[in-house]
Amino acid sequence: MMKWMKRKPMLASAAMMIALTGCSFGGGNDAKDEQQTLRVMFYEEQSFYQQYGMLFSALYPNVNIEVVSTQSIRSENGQEEYNKLLDAFIEKEQPDIILLDPERYSRSAAEGKLAELDSLIEKDKYETEGLVPGMLDFLKEMGGGKIYGLAGDFSSQALYYNKDLFDKYGIEYPKDKMSYTDLIQLAKRFPTDGEGEERVYGLKFGYSNNLFDMAVQMGSIQNMSYVNPSKMEMTINTAGWKTTVETALDAINSKALYVEDPQNMMGGGSYEEYLLSNPFLSGKVAMMTEGPYIMQQIKQAKNFLKEDQQSKLVSNWDLVTAPVDPANPEYSSMVKFYNIFAINSKAANKDAAWSFLKYITGDEYARVTSKSYGFGNFPARVKYLDNPDNRNFAAFYTLKPSTFNMYKDYDKLPENFQMEFMGAAQMELDKVKSGGATIDEALSQLQTVGQGMLDKGKSEQAGKKEEPAADSQAAGTAEGTATGTQ
Repeated sequence: MMKWMKRKPMLASAAMMIALTGCSFGGGNDAKDEQQTLRVMFYEEQSFYQQYGMLFSALYPNVNIEVVSTQSIRSENGQEEYNKLLDAFIEKEQPDIILLDPERYSRSAAEGKLAELDSLIEKDKYETEGLVPGMLDFLKEMGGGKIYGLAGDFSSQALYYNKDLFDKYGIEYPKDKMSYTDLIQLAKRFPTDGEGEERVYGLKFGYSNNLFDMAVQMGSIQNMSYVNPSKMEMTINTAGWKTTVETALDAINSKALYVEDPQNMMGGGSYEEYLLSNPFLSGKVAMMTEGPYIMQQIKQAKNFLKEDQQSKLVSNWDLVTAPVDPANPEYSSMVKFYNIFAINSKAANKDAAWSFLKYITGDEYARVTSKSYGFGNFPARVKYLDNPDNRNFAAFYTLKPSTFNMYKDYDKLPENFQMEFMGAAQMELDKVKSGGATIDEALSQLQTVGQGMLDKGKSEQAGKKEEPAADSQAAGTAEGTATGTQ
């Protein structure tokens, strides 16, 4: 399965209701009356129908969908080989609609493999106003100035905060567009006395107090990467990384961070214990950055916990945007479009394909799927989101998506680079935590060690490319010798 594919909850009941009642939301007039076949690339047929296909089929009964599943694609040698296999698969199967992640979308558009949508958007007067802010600009920039695909949903994170804890300690609430430095300083204002489960924490950050992991997460929102795969160069020994590691180290040393207990992640226990094991839900953490599933957990806890347990549950909470890069406060790397649908430039049925793209980004789809956002992604049209308690849902989508991808071209890196470098980085920064090295010393060492890994990997890759050429030359020489002796 592709790592960037995201599942959504079952929509079968909604689709069946539409089909049984014969309801149409006005979307079925776009396609022609005669039967048509639409070939759609997706990783698994059942998941496609649960997420998209059943509702579309109810609205467009004259369109027969064939799911072109990518489940059979397997790679034993990393992402680069997988990309080649997927390219070959698409070339062979020629689906009308291709499902892409942002990086493959950008590459496919540049290679002329996708149909341009700008003219269709203008011709049909496609409604763009209600779409999540920045989506079309993101797709246009990734497409080299034109739009070649649309996303029916997006994922995002926001900063949850417990208003009661802020009120109790007389601390002002967090604000939209805070930097990580601002966030850490705010978290440090909460008391740090007490031990373990008996105290309050300012912030839950990730799932460990690993200094390298924390610095990488903070660096990613500032468009920072510690390696340039295209140039095979390390980029970790910079002023930006030094500042980021300093911020992460300050956060760890402050004791304001809640660090996940490994036992809590093992499972087991009752469902009540599972719900209250989340420190934000149980009122032990003032702030945490997470996706919409936390809202669903709070809702479930309200309905499931016994009366004597309800007092432990957070009730007075709200949202602000996730931390941002102070240099680009209008953008967020937390807003992501994992599933971009595009029309194959060689599509046999472009009309039906365009109808499908309009459907997954239209009002009908958004109205139905807006009820299930707590399980995963939000629909591309956010006006239908159910918000009975008037929370600041805009925190999830008010920032525009950043086109920066920290992991761009990582398939070009030597096979074991990531694992080996992360181990080295954790070891070096552990020295910083214990006072055995300065940040400058650690980053300088990692720059040298990492570059050595890259150079070694580059040399090995060059050797592998030379081997087939040498074998071919040897075979040709042997054949010529054999011919000459006949």
